[in-house]
Order: sequence, then C-alpha cells, then structure tokens
Amino acid sequence: MPICPPSSESSPAPGLGGRALIFHGLALGAAAAAAAAAAYLYRRPGGFRGRAVGIIPARFASSRFEGKPLAPILGKPMIQRTWERVMLASSLDHVGSERCCEALQKLNKHYDIVVNIQGDEPLIEPEIIDGVVMALQRAPDAVFSTAVTALKPEDASDTNRVKCVLDNQGYAIYFSRGLIPFNKSGKVNPQFPYLLHLGIAGFDSKFLKIYPELPPTPLQLEEDLEQLKVLENGYRMKVIKVDHDAHGVDAPEDVEKIEALMRARNIQ
Repeated sequence: MPICPPSSESSPAPGLGGRALIFHGLALGAAAAAAAAAAYLYRRPGGFRGRAVGIIPARFASSRFEGKPLAPILGKPMIQRTWERVMLASSLDHVGSERCCEALQKLNKHYDIVVNIQGDEPLIEPEIIDGVVMALQRAPDAVFSTAVTALKPEDASDTNRVKCVLDNQGYAIYFSRGLIPFNKSGKVNPQFPYLLHLGIAGFDSKFLKIYPELPPTPLQLEEDLEQLKVLENGYRMKVIKVDHDAHGVDAPEDVEKIEALMRARNIQ
C-alpha cells in the first residue's frame, strides 16, 4: 500500500454482482457514521468530499521485478494497462502517475479525495475505485478508505497477501501479513470468512498532507504496512467488501497469468 513514499504490497468482469457487494459494504455502519458526521463536518470546512483524483504510483526499481511498470502485457506496458482500467472509473475527475503526496502538491486544482491505485493491478475493476471513493464520501468520520475481498485458502500463509479484520460497522480494526484472526488450533478454519486486503486506498486530501509528518509507529514497522500508522494514530478507516480475484503482478511469472486471464475475458 504505497502512500508517501510507496512500499511494496501486493476479476470478475464488472457486473451487478460486484456492484451489489460494493454497495452492501457501503451501507454498513451508516447509522454510526451519521452520529459522528455533524461534529466532523464542523471541523472540516467544505463538508461533502466531492472532487476525487486517482494516482498510480509506479516504481521502476522494484526489488522483486525491476522495470515492472514497463513490463509488456499483451503488447502494452503494464502501467498503461492499469491506467486504461482506471480511466473507466466514473468517480475520478483526474488521473496522474506520481507518488500521492508529490502529485497532490503539483496539481493546480483542489481535490477532496486522493485515490492511490497500484500500478501492478492491470485488471483493477473501475467499480472498486468508485466504491472506495463513495465509501469516503459517505463516512465523514473516516480519513482513509480501502477494499477487501475473500482470502483464498492457499494464500493464508503468504506474507505478501495482507489480511484484514473489520468491526461490525465496516471500519478496519487491523491489518497483518499473518493470518488474522488466528485460532488456538493454529490451523486455517475453512468456515471462516478471512479477508484479503486489496492494494487500493482513498485518502481525505487534508489528511494526506499531514500523513508524512506522523512518526512511524511500532506496528507499522513490525508488519511493514503503512496503513497501520493510520490506525495507530487513532484515525478511522472505512473498508468495503468486493467480489474480486486479486491479480496483481508481483513477479515476472505473474505476467503470463495476467495475459491468460485477459485472453479469456477478451480484453484487448
């Protein structure tokens, strides 16, 4: 989840099913959010967060896959593939390709929400981007929004697959590279709905400006997950649940898998 600066963290076709899951997640905790809305909006001039910008940070010198943003996927650089998917989102007023903080400083226009989209997600669904934007718009007590999907059993012990637990109002409690929750048997419970964190995040633009000034936190450093700094400093994070096969490109061998999926879905 790259924020400022980025660090390494790594679908069904758009349809009514995906949209239903997104809006179901948005509905969680509406009553509780409303209770805090008046006080939060009083502190935050401008009220409703209307304008959103999408940022696609991309690092050429990746330790696992150098030159990854330019890796060809069916004849186009991966970063272009991701950009084309992002441009299908209806909630974004602008799309850029730098680190979030740097891009926000360079933009001449004001944006209320900054959406960080991983450059190695060439199959990201535009509905997920729109859902993350709407989640932050509808949860004025949150400064951060993101998405999760069902964790596959084979990914339970993969430390590159970040897991998440939520409260009953749809706010993040914790993220971990280990399996959470972890039961006393020490085994994966096939009946439990474990959640996988997706590499997308929406930020309140005012919070994004102060985020770099927050000191590193113990849990952030131990897990090497920047979103934990948000939680450890007492800020709230709204999370939506989506139906999405996570197909990020972490290593060169992942390119062939992505290309096979694109051919199967007739994506040119």
